[in-house]
This record gives sequence, C-alpha cells and structure tokens, in this order.
Amino acid sequence: MRDITNLTPRYRLHRYLAVCYALFIVYASLIPFTGWQEQGLSFIDVLTAPIYQTFTWFDFTINGLAYLPFGILLAYLFRYRYSTFYALLFATLSGLCLSLLLEYAQIYLPSRVSSNSDLLSNTAGSFCGTAFSLFLSSHTWLARFKLLHDAWFKHGRLSDFGLALVFLWIFAQSNPSLPMLGSMFVSAVARWPFDIVPVSPFSFIKFSEVALNLMLLGLLLLTLMRERRNMINLLLVVLGTVMLIKFIAAAILLKSWALFLWLDSEAMLGLPAGIALLMITMQLPRTWLLGISSIAALTYLMLVQNMLFSGSPSTAMRLYHWHYLHMLNYNGLTQLVNLLFPVLLLVYLWRTALQRK
Repeated sequence: MRDITNLTPRYRLHRYLAVCYALFIVYASLIPFTGWQEQGLSFIDVLTAPIYQTFTWFDFTINGLAYLPFGILLAYLFRYRYSTFYALLFATLSGLCLSLLLEYAQIYLPSRVSSNSDLLSNTAGSFCGTAFSLFLSSHTWLARFKLLHDAWFKHGRLSDFGLALVFLWIFAQSNPSLPMLGSMFVSAVARWPFDIVPVSPFSFIKFSEVALNLMLLGLLLLTLMRERRNMINLLLVVLGTVMLIKFIAAAILLKSWALFLWLDSEAMLGLPAGIALLMITMQLPRTWLLGISSIAALTYLMLVQNMLFSGSPSTAMRLYHWHYLHMLNYNGLTQLVNLLFPVLLLVYLWRTALQRK
C-alpha cells in the first residue's frame, strides 16, 4: 500500500469527481424513478440470457463511453493506494458492481430494460478507462500538468471541491441543445430548416442568465487561483473548451441545420456583459467578493428555476438525429446539473466564508 500523505489534495479532488460521476450514472440509469413494480422478471434469467437478444453496437459503444470517465476517475483514486494491477482490478470491479446494482434495479422499472449486454459494455468501459488512465499516469507530461495545477491553484479540501464544481459546470454546458451558458432547451426553432420561423424577440432574462452564469464561473475561479492575474486567462480557456465541446457534440448529435442554434443573440451579448461585470467585481475588496458571489448565485438560481419550467428535456429531441433514450437522459441530466450548480456554489461560498473567519 502506498503512502498518500503528500497526495491528499489531488486524492480528494478525484474522489469528489468520482462520486459526482457515479451519481450521474445512477440518474441516467434509473430516470424517471417512477412506476416501480414487480414485473415477474428473474435477475438470474437476465444475466444468463443470450447476449444477442439485447445487444446492439450502438448501445454497447454508448454505454462503454459512459463508463469510461468513471474508470479513469477510479484509477486515479486506487493508484494512490495500490499497485497498478490492483488499481486496475479494483476499479474494474467497482464499475461492474455499480452496473450490476443498476441493472438489478431496472428490472423493477417498466420504462427501462435490464440486460447482460449493458452489464458487459459498462464493465468494459470501466476497464478501458482505468487502463487508459494508468497508462497516462506513467508519462512525464502528466507530472508537469500536476506541477502547473499546484502553481496555479490553492490547496485544501475547499479548493478541491471548488475545482470539482468547475468540472461540473463544464459538463452542464456541454449539451448542444442548450444555448451557450443557458439552461432552457432550444425548441422554438426546432423544425425543418425550410419552414418559415418567426424571429424570437430578444429575451432580457436569457441575457441576464448568461451574464450571471459567466460572472459566477469567474468568481469561482477567482477563489481558487493563487494569483488574480491568471483568472482571466483560465476563464477564456474554459470558455473556449466549452465552445469546442458544444461544437463537436452538435456535429455528432444534432441535425446539420441545428449545428449553431446554441449560439444565439442572448449568448453573444451576455458573454461580454458577464466579462464586464466580472472585471468590475474584481476591483472590489476581497471581503466583498463572497457576499457579491452569494447574491449573484441566488439571483442566478431564481433565473434558472424560471427557465427550467419553460423547457423540458423532451422539447429539444427534434434537434437530434439519434432518437435514443440516451439523448433524453443526457438532456435531463444536464438540466439537473444546471439547477444544482448554483446550490452547490452557495454551499462552497458559505464554507469558504466560515474558513476565513
């Protein structure tokens, strides 16, 4: 067993991310969480059924990719404590056990299908993610990346939690059927491109949501950075990453005519407005930042709640050229994370204020 005394901060961050991702998997596997009933199915029959009955290459690929990040995160957790072989073994078994529990739970949900092919693909995804992570950990560039992390970010339990929130935010913004930094699914123009669609009036609420969302991200990064001057550079990197992810996801998932629907006028104007708000806020004393961040998070939470009731995950399904349950789960999950982010940010800010006292 390895000594993890000097690795505790990174260990905590990976643990937070692994727990969050496991909850994502549970949500996507068991949604809509209603209609639980005995269906007369035996789980042993599910496990021993011929795999070809439920196997499709699409499902196998999607499920494997869904568990791939889980395997990567588990590998980082276990390699701090165990050798490479045992890290690979324990991480793969963890993915297997999680998948086994969820497949068992699905036999009580009429809207879901429990299958041994899903169990196989989920376990394979965990194994591949773990092996890939362990392979990368042996390269020197990863050590340089960790040095960069130590030089830019503060250490401690709260900083690890804050970094986990940044990754959570990036995931919430990755959905191409959501406007850039928005939370309401595109639906008004979700038609064939040859239809005449009236121009939607400019929404000040959407504009405010984008500006506040960007401001909150910047303030969160500001609390994590060792030096203020690095925050704007990192903010631009994060925004560029989100735009690239959205474009790639739109190219893969959406119909061709819907490729840039996520880049609307509210987002185009909200981004510079959010940066302007952030630059003004940065000039205030540090003692004011937590209070202003809390007020902004509460305001953003109210806006998001208002927007969430305006668009459900199913409203954007016409944008996709893949009509699978995975897409509906993905939409619901990103919308849920959009709602949870300001709540978790408020918890983070409250703990940060207590720590400073």
